[in-house]
Amino acid sequence: ELTGSNSLYYKTVQNINYTHCQWHGVRRRLTCWFDGPAYITQCPIQAGQNFKYRFTLLNQRGTLFWHAYISWLRATVHGPLIIYPKQGVGYPFQPPVEEHVIILGEYWLRDVQGLERHVKESGGGPPGSDAYTLNGLPGPLHNCSRDDVYTINVSKGKNYLLRIINAALNMEHFFMVANHTMTVVETDGEYTKPFKTTFLMLTPGQTYNVLIKADLSIGKNMAMAPYMPAKNVPFLMKTSCGILRYASPTVKVDKLAQKSPFSDQVKRLYPNHQWSPVDVPLAIDNWTQRGPDGGIFAASVNNVTFRRPMVSLLNAYYNNLQGYYSTDFPDKPEKMYDFVNGAPNNISVDTQSAIGTQVSILEHGWAVQVIFQDTGTVGTEKHPIHLHGFSFYLLGTGLGNYNSTTALLNLWAVIRFRADNPGMRFMHCHLEVHTTWGLSMAFLVKNGKGKMQNLPPPPPDLPLC
Repeated sequence: ELTGSNSLYYKTVQNINYTHCQWHGVRRRLTCWFDGPAYITQCPIQAGQNFKYRFTLLNQRGTLFWHAYISWLRATVHGPLIIYPKQGVGYPFQPPVEEHVIILGEYWLRDVQGLERHVKESGGGPPGSDAYTLNGLPGPLHNCSRDDVYTINVSKGKNYLLRIINAALNMEHFFMVANHTMTVVETDGEYTKPFKTTFLMLTPGQTYNVLIKADLSIGKNMAMAPYMPAKNVPFLMKTSCGILRYASPTVKVDKLAQKSPFSDQVKRLYPNHQWSPVDVPLAIDNWTQRGPDGGIFAASVNNVTFRRPMVSLLNAYYNNLQGYYSTDFPDKPEKMYDFVNGAPNNISVDTQSAIGTQVSILEHGWAVQVIFQDTGTVGTEKHPIHLHGFSFYLLGTGLGNYNSTTALLNLWAVIRFRADNPGMRFMHCHLEVHTTWGLSMAFLVKNGKGKMQNLPPPPPDLPLC
Protein backbone atom coordinates (compact mmCIF):
# COMPACT_ATOMS: atom_id res chain seq x y z
CA GLU A 1 0.00 0.00 0.00
CA LEU A 2 1.39 3.37 -1.09
CA THR A 3 0.35 6.97 -1.60
CA GLY A 4 0.64 8.81 -4.88
CA SER A 5 3.96 10.46 -3.98
CA ASN A 6 5.84 7.44 -2.62
CA SER A 7 8.96 5.81 -3.93
CA LEU A 8 8.95 2.03 -3.97
CA TYR A 9 11.91 -0.09 -2.95
CA TYR A 10 11.11 -3.77 -3.22
CA LYS A 11 13.80 -6.35 -2.59
CA THR A 12 13.33 -9.89 -3.82
CA VAL A 13 15.29 -12.71 -2.22
CA GLN A 14 15.11 -15.92 -4.18
CA ASN A 15 14.73 -19.38 -2.69
CA ILE A 16 13.25 -20.81 -5.90
CA ASN A 17 14.86 -21.40 -9.28
CA TYR A 18 14.13 -17.99 -10.79
CA THR A 19 11.53 -15.26 -11.11
CA HIS A 20 10.90 -11.59 -11.92
CA CYS A 21 8.43 -8.98 -10.71
CA GLN A 22 6.43 -6.66 -12.92
CA TRP A 23 4.54 -3.65 -11.57
CA HIS A 24 1.52 -3.81 -13.79
CA GLY A 25 0.22 -0.41 -14.89
CA VAL A 26 2.52 1.65 -12.65
CA ARG A 27 3.37 4.98 -14.27
CA ARG A 28 7.09 5.79 -13.94
CA ARG A 29 9.88 7.29 -16.00
CA LEU A 30 13.51 6.38 -16.72
CA THR A 31 13.20 3.13 -14.78
CA CYS A 32 13.15 0.61 -17.63
CA TRP A 33 15.70 -1.57 -15.80
CA PHE A 34 13.00 -2.28 -13.20
CA ASP A 35 10.14 -3.04 -15.60
CA GLY A 36 10.36 -6.80 -15.12
CA PRO A 37 9.55 -8.88 -18.24
CA ALA A 38 11.97 -11.79 -18.61
CA TYR A 39 14.69 -11.31 -21.23
CA ILE A 40 13.22 -7.96 -22.28
CA THR A 41 14.52 -5.65 -19.54
CA GLN A 42 16.30 -8.05 -17.20
CA CYS A 43 17.52 -11.60 -16.78
CA PRO A 44 15.92 -13.93 -14.23
CA ILE A 45 16.72 -13.50 -10.55
CA GLN A 46 18.40 -16.80 -9.77
CA ALA A 47 18.07 -18.88 -6.62
CA GLY A 48 19.96 -17.30 -3.74
CA GLN A 49 20.21 -13.90 -5.47
CA ASN A 50 18.39 -10.69 -4.64
CA PHE A 51 17.44 -7.63 -6.63
CA LYS A 52 15.94 -4.33 -5.47
CA TYR A 53 13.29 -2.63 -7.65
CA ARG A 54 13.52 1.15 -7.32
CA PHE A 55 11.10 3.68 -8.78
CA THR A 56 8.99 6.72 -7.87
CA LEU A 57 5.26 6.92 -8.53
CA LEU A 58 4.16 9.70 -10.87
CA ASN A 59 0.94 11.30 -9.69
CA GLN A 60 -0.94 8.02 -9.70
CA ARG A 61 -3.52 6.37 -7.45
CA GLY A 62 -5.83 3.42 -7.65
CA THR A 63 -5.81 -0.36 -7.86
CA LEU A 64 -2.99 -2.05 -9.77
CA PHE A 65 -1.17 -5.31 -9.19
CA TRP A 66 2.24 -6.92 -9.33
CA HIS A 67 3.11 -10.37 -10.63
CA ALA A 68 5.93 -12.71 -11.60
CA TYR A 69 7.01 -12.31 -15.20
CA ILE A 70 8.72 -15.47 -16.32
CA SER A 71 7.28 -18.78 -17.46
CA TRP A 72 3.66 -19.01 -16.22
CA LEU A 73 4.50 -18.22 -12.60
CA ARG A 74 2.07 -15.30 -12.76
CA ALA A 75 -0.70 -17.84 -12.06
CA THR A 76 0.34 -18.09 -8.40
CA VAL A 77 2.90 -15.31 -7.79
CA HIS A 78 0.88 -12.08 -7.76
CA GLY A 79 -0.69 -9.57 -5.43
CA PRO A 80 -2.45 -6.19 -5.23
CA LEU A 81 -0.66 -2.86 -5.46
CA ILE A 82 -2.89 -0.23 -3.86
CA ILE A 83 -1.95 3.43 -4.33
CA TYR A 84 -3.93 5.82 -2.14
CA PRO A 85 -4.40 9.55 -2.84
CA LYS A 86 -1.80 11.88 -1.37
CA GLN A 87 -2.27 12.92 2.22
CA GLY A 88 -5.06 15.48 2.47
CA VAL A 89 -6.58 14.49 -0.89
CA GLY A 90 -9.80 12.49 -0.74
CA TYR A 91 -11.67 10.32 -3.19
CA PRO A 92 -13.85 12.03 -5.84
CA PHE A 93 -16.78 9.98 -4.52
CA GLN A 94 -18.41 9.24 -1.18
CA PRO A 95 -15.81 7.56 1.07
CA PRO A 96 -16.65 3.92 1.86
CA VAL A 97 -16.74 2.53 5.37
CA GLU A 98 -14.45 -0.32 4.29
CA GLU A 99 -12.37 -1.42 1.32
CA HIS A 100 -11.84 -4.99 0.13
CA VAL A 101 -9.45 -6.37 -2.49
CA ILE A 102 -10.86 -9.23 -4.59
CA ILE A 103 -8.41 -11.09 -6.84
CA LEU A 104 -9.90 -13.34 -9.52
CA GLY A 105 -7.60 -16.24 -10.35
CA GLU A 106 -7.16 -19.62 -12.00
CA TYR A 107 -5.91 -22.78 -10.32
CA TRP A 108 -4.43 -25.96 -11.77
CA LEU A 109 -3.75 -29.23 -9.98
CA ARG A 110 -0.32 -29.28 -11.61
CA ASP A 111 2.87 -27.27 -11.83
CA VAL A 112 2.24 -24.18 -13.97
CA GLN A 113 5.78 -24.27 -15.37
CA GLY A 114 5.06 -27.80 -16.55
CA LEU A 115 1.86 -26.44 -18.05
CA GLU A 116 3.85 -24.00 -20.16
CA ARG A 117 6.20 -26.79 -21.28
CA HIS A 118 3.15 -28.86 -22.23
CA VAL A 119 1.88 -26.04 -24.46
CA LYS A 120 5.25 -25.63 -26.19
CA GLU A 121 5.88 -29.34 -26.68
CA SER A 122 2.38 -30.32 -27.76
CA GLY A 123 1.87 -27.44 -30.15
CA GLY A 124 -1.67 -26.93 -28.86
CA GLY A 125 -3.45 -24.94 -26.22
CA PRO A 126 -3.35 -25.48 -22.46
CA PRO A 127 -5.85 -27.68 -20.65
CA GLY A 128 -8.55 -25.76 -18.84
CA SER A 129 -7.87 -24.77 -15.24
CA ASP A 130 -9.26 -26.96 -12.45
CA ALA A 131 -10.87 -24.09 -10.54
CA TYR A 132 -11.47 -20.37 -10.56
CA THR A 133 -10.78 -18.55 -7.31
CA LEU A 134 -11.72 -15.42 -5.38
CA ASN A 135 -8.70 -14.42 -3.27
CA GLY A 136 -7.36 -17.94 -3.69
CA LEU A 137 -10.57 -19.68 -2.58
CA PRO A 138 -12.70 -21.68 -5.06
CA GLY A 139 -16.01 -21.36 -3.22
CA PRO A 140 -18.85 -23.74 -2.35
CA LEU A 141 -19.56 -25.00 -5.88
CA HIS A 142 -16.28 -26.90 -5.93
CA ASN A 143 -15.58 -30.00 -3.87
CA CYS A 144 -14.24 -28.06 -0.90
CA SER A 145 -15.18 -27.28 2.68
CA ARG A 146 -17.03 -24.23 3.98
CA ASP A 147 -13.68 -22.73 4.99
CA ASP A 148 -12.82 -22.38 1.31
CA VAL A 149 -15.43 -19.66 0.70
CA TYR A 150 -14.28 -16.04 0.57
CA THR A 151 -16.60 -13.93 2.73
CA ILE A 152 -17.08 -10.18 3.28
CA ASN A 153 -19.07 -9.12 6.34
CA VAL A 154 -21.24 -6.04 5.75
CA SER A 155 -23.79 -3.95 7.62
CA LYS A 156 -27.04 -2.85 6.06
CA GLY A 157 -27.04 0.72 4.74
CA LYS A 158 -23.24 1.05 4.51
CA ASN A 159 -21.14 1.68 1.39
CA TYR A 160 -18.18 -0.53 0.52
CA LEU A 161 -15.38 -0.21 -2.04
CA LEU A 162 -14.39 -3.39 -3.87
CA ARG A 163 -11.00 -3.36 -5.60
CA ILE A 164 -11.33 -6.15 -8.19
CA ILE A 165 -8.31 -7.57 -10.04
CA ASN A 166 -8.29 -10.27 -12.71
CA ALA A 167 -5.01 -12.13 -12.14
CA ALA A 168 -6.01 -15.14 -14.27
CA LEU A 169 -3.56 -16.46 -16.84
CA ASN A 170 -5.78 -16.99 -19.85
CA MET A 171 -9.41 -16.37 -18.93
CA GLU A 172 -11.58 -13.31 -19.01
CA HIS A 173 -14.08 -13.31 -16.15
CA PHE A 174 -17.50 -11.93 -15.36
CA PHE A 175 -18.05 -10.65 -11.81
CA MET A 176 -21.30 -9.76 -10.08
CA VAL A 177 -22.96 -9.57 -6.65
CA ALA A 178 -26.46 -11.05 -6.65
CA ASN A 179 -29.26 -8.46 -6.38
CA HIS A 180 -26.82 -5.56 -5.96
CA THR A 181 -25.83 -2.75 -8.29
CA MET A 182 -22.18 -1.73 -8.56
CA THR A 183 -21.02 1.82 -9.28
CA VAL A 184 -17.77 1.84 -11.26
CA VAL A 185 -15.48 4.67 -10.09
CA GLU A 186 -12.07 3.59 -11.42
CA THR A 187 -10.46 1.24 -13.90
CA ASP A 188 -6.77 0.41 -14.34
CA GLY A 189 -5.67 3.10 -11.91
CA GLU A 190 -7.68 5.95 -13.45
CA TYR A 191 -10.85 7.53 -12.08
CA THR A 192 -13.87 7.25 -14.35
CA LYS A 193 -17.13 9.08 -14.63
CA PRO A 194 -19.25 6.94 -12.25
CA PHE A 195 -21.72 4.59 -13.86
CA LYS A 196 -23.90 1.76 -12.56
CA THR A 197 -23.84 -1.86 -13.68
CA THR A 198 -24.95 -5.26 -12.41
CA PHE A 199 -21.87 -7.10 -13.74
CA LEU A 200 -18.30 -6.56 -14.91
CA MET A 201 -16.16 -8.34 -17.50
CA LEU A 202 -12.44 -8.23 -16.71
CA THR A 203 -9.62 -9.36 -18.99
CA PRO A 204 -6.37 -10.72 -17.45
CA GLY A 205 -4.48 -7.81 -15.92
CA GLN A 206 -7.51 -5.52 -15.74
CA THR A 207 -8.71 -3.86 -12.53
CA TYR A 208 -11.93 -2.13 -11.45
CA ASN A 209 -12.90 -0.19 -8.35
CA VAL A 210 -16.63 -0.34 -7.61
CA LEU A 211 -18.85 1.02 -4.86
CA ILE A 212 -21.57 -1.23 -3.54
CA LYS A 213 -24.29 -0.37 -1.04
CA ALA A 214 -25.40 -3.07 1.38
CA ASP A 215 -29.11 -2.37 0.95
CA LEU A 216 -30.55 -5.84 1.62
CA SER A 217 -30.97 -7.76 4.85
CA ILE A 218 -29.72 -11.25 3.97
CA GLY A 219 -26.48 -12.69 2.67
CA LYS A 220 -25.89 -12.84 -1.08
CA ASN A 221 -23.29 -14.46 -3.31
CA MET A 222 -20.48 -12.81 -5.17
CA ALA A 223 -19.83 -14.79 -8.32
CA MET A 224 -17.21 -15.00 -11.04
CA ALA A 225 -17.75 -16.93 -14.26
CA PRO A 226 -15.44 -17.48 -17.26
CA TYR A 227 -15.89 -15.83 -20.64
CA MET A 228 -14.42 -17.41 -23.78
CA PRO A 229 -15.27 -15.66 -27.08
CA ALA A 230 -13.29 -18.10 -29.27
CA LYS A 231 -14.97 -21.17 -30.71
CA ASN A 232 -13.90 -24.75 -29.94
CA VAL A 233 -11.50 -23.74 -27.15
CA PRO A 234 -11.77 -26.05 -24.10
CA PHE A 235 -12.13 -24.34 -20.74
CA LEU A 236 -13.66 -24.96 -17.32
CA MET A 237 -17.28 -23.85 -17.52
CA LYS A 238 -17.89 -23.41 -13.83
CA THR A 239 -18.86 -20.55 -11.54
CA SER A 240 -16.92 -19.70 -8.37
CA CYS A 241 -18.67 -17.91 -5.53
CA GLY A 242 -18.00 -15.89 -2.42
CA ILE A 243 -20.42 -14.54 0.16
CA LEU A 244 -21.51 -11.03 1.06
CA ARG A 245 -22.65 -11.73 4.62
CA TYR A 246 -25.00 -9.28 6.31
CA ALA A 247 -24.81 -8.73 10.06
CA SER A 248 -28.07 -10.41 11.08
CA PRO A 249 -29.31 -13.28 13.27
CA THR A 250 -27.78 -16.57 12.25
CA VAL A 251 -30.08 -18.85 10.30
CA LYS A 252 -30.30 -22.32 11.84
CA VAL A 253 -28.97 -24.98 9.48
CA ASP A 254 -29.63 -28.68 10.06
CA LYS A 255 -26.42 -30.64 10.41
CA LEU A 256 -25.85 -33.18 7.63
CA ALA A 257 -24.49 -36.65 8.26
CA GLN A 258 -20.85 -37.00 7.20
CA LYS A 259 -21.67 -40.17 5.25
CA SER A 260 -24.70 -42.21 4.32
CA PRO A 261 -25.31 -45.64 5.96
CA PHE A 262 -24.69 -47.47 2.69
CA SER A 263 -21.12 -46.12 2.52
CA ASP A 264 -19.89 -48.81 4.93
CA GLN A 265 -21.24 -51.51 2.61
CA VAL A 266 -19.24 -50.43 -0.44
CA LYS A 267 -16.40 -52.91 -0.92
CA ARG A 268 -13.70 -53.38 -3.53
CA LEU A 269 -14.77 -55.93 -6.15
CA TYR A 270 -11.38 -57.61 -6.55
CA PRO A 271 -9.46 -57.11 -3.28
CA ASN A 272 -6.60 -59.41 -4.31
CA HIS A 273 -6.27 -58.30 -7.91
CA GLN A 274 -2.75 -58.70 -9.33
CA TRP A 275 -1.31 -56.30 -11.91
CA SER A 276 -0.22 -57.82 -15.24
CA PRO A 277 2.70 -56.53 -17.35
CA VAL A 278 1.76 -54.68 -20.54
CA ASP A 279 4.00 -54.36 -23.59
CA VAL A 280 4.54 -50.69 -24.44
CA PRO A 281 6.30 -49.79 -27.72
CA LEU A 282 9.42 -47.70 -27.23
CA ALA A 283 9.57 -46.42 -30.81
CA ILE A 284 7.08 -43.73 -31.88
CA ASP A 285 5.95 -44.19 -35.48
CA ASN A 286 3.82 -41.07 -35.86
CA TRP A 287 4.73 -37.75 -34.26
CA THR A 288 1.68 -35.51 -33.99
CA GLN A 289 1.05 -32.04 -32.64
CA ARG A 290 -2.17 -30.70 -31.18
CA GLY A 291 -2.44 -27.63 -33.37
CA PRO A 292 -4.58 -27.26 -36.54
CA ASP A 293 -4.00 -30.01 -39.12
CA GLY A 294 -1.47 -31.69 -36.82
CA GLY A 295 0.64 -28.53 -36.69
CA ILE A 296 1.80 -26.14 -33.98
CA PHE A 297 -0.11 -23.09 -32.82
CA ALA A 298 1.71 -19.80 -33.28
CA ALA A 299 0.68 -16.17 -32.98
CA SER A 300 2.24 -13.10 -34.52
CA VAL A 301 2.28 -9.33 -34.81
CA ASN A 302 2.67 -8.14 -38.40
CA ASN A 303 3.50 -11.74 -39.46
CA VAL A 304 6.39 -11.94 -36.95
CA THR A 305 6.21 -14.53 -34.17
CA PHE A 306 8.28 -13.00 -31.37
CA ARG A 307 11.05 -15.16 -29.92
CA ARG A 308 12.63 -14.04 -26.66
CA PRO A 309 16.44 -14.28 -26.62
CA MET A 310 18.42 -15.74 -23.73
CA VAL A 311 19.83 -12.34 -22.79
CA SER A 312 18.16 -9.10 -21.72
CA LEU A 313 17.29 -7.06 -24.82
CA LEU A 314 17.71 -3.84 -22.86
CA ASN A 315 21.17 -4.89 -21.71
CA ALA A 316 22.09 -5.93 -25.26
CA TYR A 317 21.04 -2.50 -26.53
CA TYR A 318 22.75 -0.54 -23.74
CA ASN A 319 26.04 -2.42 -24.10
CA ASN A 320 25.86 -2.66 -27.90
CA LEU A 321 25.85 -6.46 -27.93
CA GLN A 322 25.41 -7.73 -31.47
CA GLY A 323 23.36 -10.63 -32.84
CA TYR A 324 20.57 -10.81 -30.27
CA TYR A 325 17.93 -8.78 -32.09
CA SER A 326 17.33 -6.92 -35.31
CA THR A 327 15.74 -3.52 -35.85
CA ASP A 328 13.64 -4.37 -38.90
CA PHE A 329 10.24 -4.99 -37.33
CA PRO A 330 7.73 -4.23 -40.11
CA ASP A 331 5.43 -1.23 -39.75
CA LYS A 332 2.59 -3.18 -41.35
CA PRO A 333 1.77 -6.83 -42.16
CA GLU A 334 3.89 -8.27 -44.96
CA LYS A 335 0.81 -9.92 -46.44
CA MET A 336 -2.43 -7.96 -46.60
CA TYR A 337 -5.73 -9.82 -47.00
CA ASP A 338 -9.30 -9.74 -45.75
CA PHE A 339 -8.35 -10.31 -42.11
CA VAL A 340 -11.87 -11.01 -40.92
CA ASN A 341 -13.89 -12.70 -43.65
CA GLY A 342 -11.44 -14.70 -45.78
CA ALA A 343 -8.75 -15.63 -43.30
CA PRO A 344 -9.53 -19.01 -41.67
CA ASN A 345 -7.24 -21.63 -43.25
CA ASN A 346 -7.56 -20.04 -46.68
CA ILE A 347 -4.92 -21.97 -48.63
CA SER A 348 -4.75 -19.34 -51.36
CA VAL A 349 -3.64 -16.78 -48.78
CA ASP A 350 -0.25 -17.36 -47.13
CA THR A 351 -0.68 -16.21 -43.54
CA GLN A 352 2.41 -17.99 -42.20
CA SER A 353 4.66 -15.90 -39.97
CA ALA A 354 8.41 -15.52 -39.62
CA ILE A 355 10.05 -16.29 -36.28
CA GLY A 356 12.50 -13.80 -34.85
CA THR A 357 13.48 -11.14 -32.35
CA GLN A 358 12.73 -7.98 -34.27
CA VAL A 359 12.18 -4.66 -32.52
CA SER A 360 10.72 -1.38 -33.74
CA ILE A 361 12.92 1.71 -33.36
CA LEU A 362 11.26 4.91 -32.10
CA GLU A 363 12.95 8.28 -31.86
CA HIS A 364 12.47 10.07 -28.56
CA GLY A 365 9.39 12.28 -28.61
CA TRP A 366 7.69 10.71 -31.59
CA ALA A 367 3.89 10.56 -31.60
CA VAL A 368 3.17 6.91 -32.37
CA GLN A 369 -0.12 5.58 -33.69
CA VAL A 370 -0.80 1.83 -33.50
CA ILE A 371 -3.67 0.09 -35.29
CA PHE A 372 -4.66 -3.24 -33.77
CA GLN A 373 -6.47 -5.49 -36.25
CA ASP A 374 -7.85 -8.82 -35.04
CA THR A 375 -7.98 -11.62 -37.60
CA GLY A 376 -10.14 -14.64 -38.34
CA THR A 377 -7.13 -16.90 -38.98
CA VAL A 378 -7.96 -20.33 -37.50
CA GLY A 379 -10.46 -18.60 -35.21
CA THR A 380 -11.38 -15.25 -33.72
CA GLU A 381 -10.56 -14.32 -30.14
CA LYS A 382 -10.21 -11.21 -28.01
CA HIS A 383 -6.71 -9.94 -27.23
CA PRO A 384 -6.18 -7.71 -24.15
CA ILE A 385 -3.07 -5.81 -25.28
CA HIS A 386 -0.66 -4.49 -22.64
CA LEU A 387 1.84 -1.75 -23.55
CA HIS A 388 4.69 -1.26 -21.08
CA GLY A 389 6.05 2.17 -20.23
CA PHE A 390 3.33 4.44 -21.62
CA SER A 391 -0.18 5.67 -21.12
CA PHE A 392 -2.03 6.00 -24.41
CA TYR A 393 -5.06 7.63 -25.98
CA LEU A 394 -7.76 5.39 -27.43
CA LEU A 395 -8.75 6.99 -30.73
CA GLY A 396 -11.39 4.51 -31.86
CA THR A 397 -12.67 0.94 -32.00
CA GLY A 398 -14.91 -0.99 -34.36
CA LEU A 399 -15.85 -4.25 -36.04
CA GLY A 400 -14.51 -5.86 -39.20
CA ASN A 401 -11.45 -4.56 -41.10
CA TYR A 402 -9.97 -1.17 -40.24
CA ASN A 403 -10.60 1.51 -42.85
CA SER A 404 -8.72 4.76 -42.34
CA THR A 405 -11.17 6.68 -44.53
CA THR A 406 -14.58 5.72 -43.23
CA ALA A 407 -13.66 3.92 -39.95
CA LEU A 408 -17.27 2.81 -39.66
CA LEU A 409 -18.61 -0.61 -38.78
CA ASN A 410 -15.16 -1.83 -39.23
CA LEU A 411 -12.74 -5.76 -35.04
CA TRP A 412 -10.04 -3.14 -34.57
CA ALA A 413 -8.72 -0.48 -32.19
CA VAL A 414 -6.44 2.52 -32.69
CA ILE A 415 -4.22 4.03 -29.98
CA ARG A 416 -1.69 6.85 -29.89
CA PHE A 417 1.14 7.50 -27.42
CA ARG A 418 4.17 9.75 -27.02
CA ALA A 419 7.51 7.88 -27.12
CA ASP A 420 9.08 9.87 -24.28
CA ASN A 421 10.21 7.06 -21.95
CA PRO A 422 13.49 5.57 -23.28
CA GLY A 423 14.29 1.88 -23.11
CA MET A 424 13.03 -1.46 -24.39
CA ARG A 425 9.23 -1.40 -24.11
CA PHE A 426 7.33 -4.69 -24.36
CA MET A 427 3.87 -4.89 -25.96
CA HIS A 428 1.99 -8.18 -25.79
CA CYS A 429 -1.32 -9.96 -25.38
CA HIS A 430 -2.10 -10.51 -21.69
CA LEU A 431 -3.49 -13.98 -22.35
CA GLU A 432 -0.36 -15.86 -21.29
CA VAL A 433 -0.78 -18.63 -23.85
CA HIS A 434 -0.83 -16.07 -26.67
CA THR A 435 2.39 -14.46 -25.42
CA THR A 436 3.94 -17.95 -25.31
CA TRP A 437 2.87 -18.47 -28.93
CA GLY A 438 4.56 -15.21 -29.95
CA LEU A 439 1.85 -12.52 -29.92
CA SER A 440 4.20 -9.80 -28.70
CA MET A 441 6.85 -7.34 -29.84
CA ALA A 442 9.14 -4.65 -28.42
CA PHE A 443 9.64 -0.95 -29.08
CA LEU A 444 13.15 0.42 -28.65
CA VAL A 445 12.74 4.06 -27.62
CA LYS A 446 15.95 6.04 -28.09
CA ASN A 447 17.36 8.63 -25.71
CA GLY A 448 16.41 12.26 -26.13
CA LYS A 449 18.64 15.33 -26.15
CA GLY A 450 17.17 17.17 -23.17
CA LYS A 451 17.46 16.82 -19.42
CA MET A 452 15.78 13.72 -17.96
CA GLN A 453 15.48 12.12 -21.41
CA ASN A 454 18.24 9.51 -21.16
CA LEU A 455 18.16 5.97 -19.84
CA PRO A 456 20.30 5.76 -16.67
CA PRO A 457 23.00 3.09 -16.32
CA PRO A 458 21.92 -0.33 -15.06
CA PRO A 459 21.74 -0.81 -11.28
CA PRO A 460 24.71 -2.63 -9.71
CA ASP A 461 22.58 -5.58 -8.56
CA LEU A 462 20.93 -6.20 -11.95
CA PRO A 463 20.73 -9.99 -12.51
CA LEU A 464 22.90 -11.42 -15.26
CA CYS A 465 22.06 -14.23 -17.67
